[in-house]
Amino acid sequence: MLERIASMSPRAAGQRPAQERVAAAPRRPLAGEDNTHPSDRVLQLWQSASAVCFDVDCTVASNDQLDLLAEWMGVGEQVAALTNSAMDGSMSLEDALEKRLEIINCTPADIQAFLRAHPAESRLVPGARELIEQLQSRGVAVYLISGGFRELCLPIARALGVPPAHLFANRMNWQVDDETGMPTKLVGFDLREPTGHQGGKPRAIAALRALYPYETVVMVGDGITDLEAVQESGGADMFVGFGGVVERPVVKASADWFVTSLDALQDALPRYRVAMIGSGAWACTAVKMIAENLRSPEKGSKFVREVKMYVWEEEVDGRKLTELINETHQNVKYLPGCDLGDNVVACPDLIETAKDAHVLVFCSPHQFIHRMVKQLAGHIRKDAIAVSLTKGMRVRPDGPQLISEMIRKELGLDCSVLMGANIAADIARGELSEATIAYNVLANGQLLQEVFDRPYFYTQLVPDVVGAEMCGTLKNIVALAAGFVEGLGYGPNTRAAIMRAGLDDMRRLAKALYPTVRDATFFESCGVADLIATCTGGRNRLVAKAFVEAQQAGQPHSFDELEASLLHGQKLQGVLTSHEVQEILRRKGWELEYPLFTAVNRIVCGHQPAAAIVHYKAAAAAPVPGTESPSQSTDDLQRLGAIALGARPAAQA
Repeated sequence: MLERIASMSPRAAGQRPAQERVAAAPRRPLAGEDNTHPSDRVLQLWQSASAVCFDVDCTVASNDQLDLLAEWMGVGEQVAALTNSAMDGSMSLEDALEKRLEIINCTPADIQAFLRAHPAESRLVPGARELIEQLQSRGVAVYLISGGFRELCLPIARALGVPPAHLFANRMNWQVDDETGMPTKLVGFDLREPTGHQGGKPRAIAALRALYPYETVVMVGDGITDLEAVQESGGADMFVGFGGVVERPVVKASADWFVTSLDALQDALPRYRVAMIGSGAWACTAVKMIAENLRSPEKGSKFVREVKMYVWEEEVDGRKLTELINETHQNVKYLPGCDLGDNVVACPDLIETAKDAHVLVFCSPHQFIHRMVKQLAGHIRKDAIAVSLTKGMRVRPDGPQLISEMIRKELGLDCSVLMGANIAADIARGELSEATIAYNVLANGQLLQEVFDRPYFYTQLVPDVVGAEMCGTLKNIVALAAGFVEGLGYGPNTRAAIMRAGLDDMRRLAKALYPTVRDATFFESCGVADLIATCTGGRNRLVAKAFVEAQQAGQPHSFDELEASLLHGQKLQGVLTSHEVQEILRRKGWELEYPLFTAVNRIVCGHQPAAAIVHYKAAAAAPVPGTESPSQSTDDLQRLGAIALGARPAAQA
């Protein structure tokens, strides 16, 4: 890459002759303006930077490397005077470099001895390493562009964690001794490097932009050659002047933003605030993982430590639930025994919870989401993003509406989804689990991965929000079928057959409603893994099993009664989702095309006994009481009649 940039002509790299230079960069500060505090425009550019280029000498290193070498060689005063002439613009960079090298007249052995005497770590400006680490952790590309020499700057780059390929600097030329074959005499520098010439830094940046699609590039430096980076077409979009080592008046006057500490730049990096909308078992498990991440030192400067959790206020043993959560750091009603963390703050006010959040996590029963987003409209950050952990859909006269679609429409936010094999209690105990984060915008998906990923909770990114959300929604219907089968006493063969049929209905219906859905999504955690977990250990399977057992015991209970007695305030999503999906199938005339879904709904509605699940194709084709189905065969009706009379499965081997 360096060779390609060095070989580019000034015009090819975006540099123009001096007489053609114009103020193409953003407006520079006017006389008398205070540029020690960033304007909104400047702050936005800094926070949205895709690449940041740092000068080395007197910016990330606490001195000029060549000056320090000259001092070590005993010619410091003479070289320092030339350095200042180049930095304030009174001498050309080429002349200053040539004269400085002539005075120093070092050998390779001198340079090695100098580097041993002055370790790179001892020459870093306070805060430089931390700032660069933070930028890199955010996916910002970091480069060092120096008018100094590579031989002296490479140790600085390594100490800062910047790859050598991201260092642009001049190279010394050496004459080889005829007798030893070793380089011994300094004979100037390589004129092919862009940084050895006036306008070299904007030329290097323009060449970088020709290689990579960087939308916003920021230059940080202390000298006039750094300021040039925003004065050339194709160069940087913003210049931050740094006066923490040397304060140069011309640089201070012309910088978009002038700082005397790199800490100011780190403090201005965006710190994301996360809010949880919901407080059920899965919401509490998710917020526990989020809180653990936000407490970790490596993420401490990227995220606000506190995470607010919206809690529907209710009383538990005479106390407000929010007070109990904030006092004990547990949700004693919905996930007792699980420590959420002292940085989780329960809040009974929905708008107060969400108003300052950069990341809104929705994890409430899907029937409540529409009311919530209506309340939140106009009260949240415009630059926020959302992620839905909620499984379900809203049926409207014009068709289904997924939760992520509702959030996008009502709040104007990009909304990803997190779906997967997620039994809350198991994850809360730290058992290995995984999930799929489906995204529309890759950067948002990557940020959400940082929010959720834990050593015991793996996440994978897929670009299929609708597919992942349909998986999470529809699998709850299949879980009801699995519960019916288990309650009836059938073994693994029948359970597997029901789960396979359910997965087939899920995939075909998702693709029928949303043709962009990918088949591969059904093999992710949000698909087959979530289906297996829900059908073997989820709440829908639990309640459906109890529903059958109660009927067989001659003490039938409704789903509402079982929800209240078994779920302790949690909501049973499968029954409501079954009704919603069946309404879609009915309107489109698709009831026979998705027989398992149809059979489950007829059992839920009481039109068929639970035993009909093992003959789901016939059950789907049977007429609903009060209607007739011309496609119903005599054999099907006889089979269903036998089921209705109480036929039981054969004893299991």
